[in-house]
Amino acid sequence: MSISQAEGADVGGPSLSRAVAEEEIRVAQRRRLLLVAQVAVGVVFLLAWQLAAGPLIDPFFFSSPYEIGAKLVDWIRRGELFDHLFYTMYAMLMGFVIGGLAGFVVGFLFGRYDALATIFDPYITAFYSLPKIALAPLFIMWFGIGIESKIAMAAIIVFFLVFLNTYSGVRDVSAVHLNAARIMGAKEWQLLRIVIAPSAAAWVLAGLKVSIPYALIGAVVGEFMSSNRGIGFKIAQASSTFDTAGAFAGLFVLAIVGILLSAIIKAAERRILRWRS
Repeated sequence: MSISQAEGADVGGPSLSRAVAEEEIRVAQRRRLLLVAQVAVGVVFLLAWQLAAGPLIDPFFFSSPYEIGAKLVDWIRRGELFDHLFYTMYAMLMGFVIGGLAGFVVGFLFGRYDALATIFDPYITAFYSLPKIALAPLFIMWFGIGIESKIAMAAIIVFFLVFLNTYSGVRDVSAVHLNAARIMGAKEWQLLRIVIAPSAAAWVLAGLKVSIPYALIGAVVGEFMSSNRGIGFKIAQASSTFDTAGAFAGLFVLAIVGILLSAIIKAAERRILRWRS
């Protein structure tokens, strides 16, 4: 080996590894700084709110972080919070699963078969155009005032979000890739597993990620309409008695739940789509 080759090997070995390690350290430091910035923004906002409650804003209408925290502690102490939260989460998750599965199946079928999409397109469009909250009274009539109507409300919202994304994802699959797989002898189920599913996965996961907060909204709206349990019921009850702290406490719980569920979906998305990076 010549001197120049030895120098090239040295540059391409330890130096490259050191550069990669330094880049990983910079990325980790940047993530920590962003996390600190996120926490700092929240802390500053809460402090400003607490200081403004009274001198600048009326606590009757906006409450204060201290009163909201005290209300949450009171709910936990009395054992109410987790009971109502479980009710809301169960309705939301059941609606999410039912609506997500139905949306995926229908979206896949419509994406694969043009005849189905053409026949049902005006009906899907008409139903999608309806304000979903207008269906809540009908769901109460059909499914009663129990948890079933909340599940139905969440499911119908999730269905359209997942359906539209799945349909777009299946339609977006490259015809070149499909034809190449067919030439190599791939069967229909192999096309689904090897070509269609990986290509449409990003679309489907995007629909699921977007639909998580909307499933929560659907369940809470159903609780607003008719319920004696759930976080939505607690918010409605607090609003009817002018308990601003209670209303904000319920909203705070829903916000935290939405953040946690979104983080779970993002983690699943990174794992499932790790081949993209």
